[in-house]
Formats: sequence, C-alpha cells, structure tokens
Amino acid sequence: MPSQHIWTEKDDEGRKREVRVTKFGGRWRFQAKYADDPTWTYYDQPELNDVLALKEIVFRKYQRRRASAEDVAAIEELLRDYT
Repeated sequence: MPSQHIWTEKDDEGRKREVRVTKFGGRWRFQAKYADDPTWTYYDQPELNDVLALKEIVFRKYQRRRASAEDVAAIEELLRDYT
C-alpha cells in the first residue's frame, strides 16, 4: 500500500508550491508544482529542502504512530546521499 505525504509552502515571491511524496515498492517519488503550473515536476534527485521537510513530517507522524520506523530510516538514508 502506498504511503503519501503532502504539504504546501510559499517561496520568497509568495508563490504557493505543493509537494507530494509517495513511497511505493520501497522507493520515494517526489513531485511538486506551483499553483500556476499546469503540470507536475517529478524529481529523480529531490531538492534538499524537500527531503528535510519530509523528514520532519514523517518523524512527527512516527511519534503519533502514523508512520513506521522503516520510513524514518529510509529518509535518513536519502539524506546521507547529500553529505
């Protein structure tokens, strides 16, 4: 069963950006789009800020028992690719 995490943020210019991250088959799939864009952008290598935001969201869900420890560990593994 896929696991999905969605959040919105605003950039410096005030444009709204929605980010969706889905985990299916052990792989994380990042996609994002601005409110005025018609199509989604899919990332093979997600932005560092998106991975850090995902880590925070999944950790909070983990504390409420809505995410697994494996998900938290998988995100830590993603972050190791950036260092």
